[in-house]
Parts: sequence; C-alpha cells; structure tokens
Amino acid sequence: MGYELQTGLVLSDRTGRPLAPIYQGVRAADGIHSTRREPPLPVRAHLDEVGLTMRQVEGLGRGKPMVHVIDCEADSVLHRRRWHRKKYAFVVRADNVRRVLFEGRDVRLAEVLAKLQDQFHFSREVEFQGQAAQQYVAETEVTLHRYAKLQRVRNGRRQRKYVKGKPRRLRLVVSEVRDADGTVLARWLLWTNLADVPADTVALWYYWRWRVESYFKLLKSAGQHVEPWQQETAQAVAKRLLVAAQAGVVVWALARSTEPQAPEARALLVRLSGRLMKRGQPFTEPALLAGMWVLLAMLDALERYSVAQLRQMAAFILPLPVSPDSS
Repeated sequence: MGYELQTGLVLSDRTGRPLAPIYQGVRAADGIHSTRREPPLPVRAHLDEVGLTMRQVEGLGRGKPMVHVIDCEADSVLHRRRWHRKKYAFVVRADNVRRVLFEGRDVRLAEVLAKLQDQFHFSREVEFQGQAAQQYVAETEVTLHRYAKLQRVRNGRRQRKYVKGKPRRLRLVVSEVRDADGTVLARWLLWTNLADVPADTVALWYYWRWRVESYFKLLKSAGQHVEPWQQETAQAVAKRLLVAAQAGVVVWALARSTEPQAPEARALLVRLSGRLMKRGQPFTEPALLAGMWVLLAMLDALERYSVAQLRQMAAFILPLPVSPDSS
C-alpha cells in the first residue's frame, strides 16, 4: 500500500532556485506512469530507472550542461561506473563504509576522512535548520577498484552478483556544516566526476540539493497532502502530481526570494490563507501554498466577472445584520 514517486527537479547552478520539475514517474501495477512517454514504462530497479532518466534529460537539448545531484541511495559502484562511461556529470552522496584505493592502500572512506581533517578550509556562511552555520570543505582523489555488487529480486528471492569493472578514479569532496563553536552539524561525502568545478561549488550544489527536501515536504505532508488524495487511477495521480509539483516549485522559490517585492507578496498570500503565524514568523511555506490557491481562484473570478458584479454578488451572498425588532 502506498505510492512510489521519482522526481527530477531542475535547479539553477547560480542561486539554487528550483526552476521546474523535469521528470516525474509514478509506479503502479501496470508500470511507471511518467512524463517520459504516454504508455506506462516497465518497472525497473531504482538506479536503472535513474540512469534512463539521466539519458532523457540529457537528450532534451536545453543548451546547457546538466549535473545530476543525487542522494546516497545512488551510492552504487556499478552505476557510477556506467554513468561516467556515458559521460553524465554527477555529484552523488557517499556512504562512509565504502572501500576505496587511497595512497596505495585498500581502506574505508572513514579512514580517508580522518586523513583529511587538517585540510578543511572555510567555504561560506550557510543556514542549517533555520540557524546560521558555516560550511567547510576538503577534497582528495580515490580509486574505485573493487567488484560492484548487483542485487536484484527474481521470483521473490534476492540475488547478488559481483561485476568486475575498470578501476575508476574519482574526486571525493567532503562538506561539513559547523556551528559557531565548531561542532559538526552535518557531513556529506560526495563523489563527483567533474574535473573543472571547484570543490566549494560542488559542496554548494549538494547543499542546495539537500535543502530541496523541504520541497518534497511541501508536496507531501505540509502542503499538498498527497496521501489523502482520492484519484482512482495511477494516471490521474501522476497528472495531479505534476501540477502539484510545479505549485511547490513556485512556493519554494517565493519563500526564498530576496527580490524587493517578495515580502509584500508573501504577506498577501499569508493574509489570503487565513492562517495565523507565530510571533516573529512572517510566513510558512504551507501558508503560502494555501494563499496561492485562493489567489488563483481570485484571478479566475476576475477573468469571469467585473469588480462591480463581484460586489453585487457578495452583497447578495453574505448575510446582512438583523435589526433587533425584526421577527
């Protein structure tokens, strides 16, 4: 019971602002209902599906190079080798238990991290869970030299296969978010095959990807409330999700906009939402989303009726005060 959703979201490489959902796929009994094509796609292993999504995005001809930034679910030696061979640029979060070849020795990434502790440099001021923090970055190179593990479920049984591959040298960028006392609040070990992008930029791009979790929260429990939807077919859910995803992108961007008119626009949506804010908190993203729904309804009404007509109907609809002597 439940749903399985894969989303590709395009971010600006300069500001981290979400631009648009570029791919969505919803798994159902008859396959994957996606934006890739009208008929459902066959169900594949998650990372195989990610690779096909990469291929589709690369083929859209947007005129700019794409960098695929993915969480640690994509920490697969087999797939990183495959993506590198296909010349897909990627930044993938690593699991620190992975073994690599470093300085001529077979070691765990945790040992590589220990060697880098005196090489971190301050990169930038960032925000972590609403508080000011600092980002520090270090980098090195390691070699993926071991067999890849390919796991599949066939006939209800999990099968594992070891796949030999060419040793692949990759950059390992380590990003730490620290508080004012130097305490590490978050640490990300990042694989990348980008040769000409500074480590600080790679770390910033993953920081932006990590913040996108708030976009998915807005899509699910704190805004669009995907779980209670009552569409009866996967195709209907997929179509509604695409509209909801774009609405989430708009609100996510407005919440972080620094344009001069942004505070007034946010205040308008909060007012339209009818929601109360905590003292000192001018807005929340769910309130912006609720206010945007009301704003869209208002704009639709203004296209159909004049302001005078709306006032006349409001006078008819809204209850009038009753005089004390009326029966």
